[in-house]
Amino acid sequence: MLKEIYIRNLAVIREAVIPLGSGLNIFTGETGAGKSILINGINAVLGQRSSKEIVRTGCDKAVITALFTELPSEVKNKLDELGFEHDDDQITVTREISSDGGSVARINDRTASVSLLREIGALLINIHGQHDNQILLDSEKHLQILDDFGGDDIALSAYRVSFRKLQQTARTLGELKKKEQIRLERTRTLNEIIEDIGGLGLTVGEDDELENEYETAKNAQKTIIAINSAASAITGESAANELISSAEMELAAFTDSSKSLASLYERLSAAEIELADIASELERAADKIELDGQRLDEIAERLGTINKLKRKYATDCEGLVRMYDEACSEMSALEGCSDEIAALTKERESLLHEVTEQAKTLYNYREDVAARFTERVTAELEFLNMEGVVIQVQHEKGKLTVNGMDNVEFLISANKGEEPKPISKIASGGELSRIMLALKSVIADKDSIPTMIFDEIDTGVSGKAAQKIGIKLRQIGKVRQVICVTHLSQIAVMADDHLMIEKKVVGDRTETSVSQLGFEGRVSEIARIMGGDSPSALMLENAEAEIRKAAEI
Repeated sequence: MLKEIYIRNLAVIREAVIPLGSGLNIFTGETGAGKSILINGINAVLGQRSSKEIVRTGCDKAVITALFTELPSEVKNKLDELGFEHDDDQITVTREISSDGGSVARINDRTASVSLLREIGALLINIHGQHDNQILLDSEKHLQILDDFGGDDIALSAYRVSFRKLQQTARTLGELKKKEQIRLERTRTLNEIIEDIGGLGLTVGEDDELENEYETAKNAQKTIIAINSAASAITGESAANELISSAEMELAAFTDSSKSLASLYERLSAAEIELADIASELERAADKIELDGQRLDEIAERLGTINKLKRKYATDCEGLVRMYDEACSEMSALEGCSDEIAALTKERESLLHEVTEQAKTLYNYREDVAARFTERVTAELEFLNMEGVVIQVQHEKGKLTVNGMDNVEFLISANKGEEPKPISKIASGGELSRIMLALKSVIADKDSIPTMIFDEIDTGVSGKAAQKIGIKLRQIGKVRQVICVTHLSQIAVMADDHLMIEKKVVGDRTETSVSQLGFEGRVSEIARIMGGDSPSALMLENAEAEIRKAAEI
């Protein structure tokens, strides 16, 4: 339980040592005295978010230290796990908030993270504030409340193990199917490459060789025609040789009489012989050139196929050959996972059946819990001056989730003859406070958290309802420590320990102090709450009577 709180430089609290008892601890004080600051301090030491604005003006830091005793086993086990000592079953938890926004947390003077403080704090104190009433307005939280009341999480834990296994199996199966789809798509691509290129028997540089051969073959006929024309120009009718021969005949009669003509005649004879030799070589060259139209068509067709593939795969001939070899290698390396998919599909079906059956078991268990829950909460609400209230648990089957197949929402009718409707649609602020107190009451013995804090649980209530809330808080205080901030005398008189938060001016600064009240102090404070400042003698008598009357309850 929370044995003591030490606060220094927290807003208007300069310094305070606050002792707490094991039963119902009530804090009262005038509006603005600093009751909310006390709750903020406890929240801070429990690892909740804090702000530098809560540091007292002019101070370097605020310090809150809490002493916890009689630690429950869950807390001791967690401390052992984290390596923190807990001599005499007690620990001190400290939070320092600097004016520059920094924060330091400690457990037994050993530095700890704020998240660790929050983890430990959740096992030590359960704080209920006005924002907690919003839980009642959120139907998604109702299933957790019902399970907290049931208190037996064996079926849920077993279900979650199977459900997460189902999730993992389905996830793995999905990944394998995706992988198999990618493999099939890749296989189709590789098959296309292999079929496109493999049938050609392509070799590196073949396209260049074929281009050269094609160009040569394509020009062969033109070459033969040109050669034959050249040869005909030399040896044909009225061609060069005939003209040279005619020229020789014209000069032959004058070679003996003229040396210069004789020389020219000899040159013409030599030219005639040279031209005849050229014509012979031209004829032989023409004979060597092959004219194969079929080969030309074959080359053109093969080059067309190769060039089409080069455009399709955006590469050259060498790249096509390399692509084919790599496709063959990759194809042989690709492995299918159809057997594994079949096995996992079968396992998923088996797990789905198992999870569904466990969900049905869990649903039936929650049906029983819902009946007991309705009975208990109805009784608590009637005690809290909500006679005639009807509360129902709307329990329906839905899709499988990590919490089962259950859809749960609390319905309530606060007035006789009215159909139960969702709490969020009909409950007032005072009703929400009492419903939450009823829930806290029925689950009070379901967990081991030793301390419960209620911050203004009395909002929206008065009179007899407030008295009933006070009695209920005292009842809870019999099984665990309760700390309550209130402004109602009906609740304050139920205190086992009564502490007053008081604001006063010291010098030129406002300070808030916290003092534990004895009997006379309680009488004065209860009278003030009942009738305001400077209570009359009659009011004091009434306050004393109420305190004594509450002690007998």
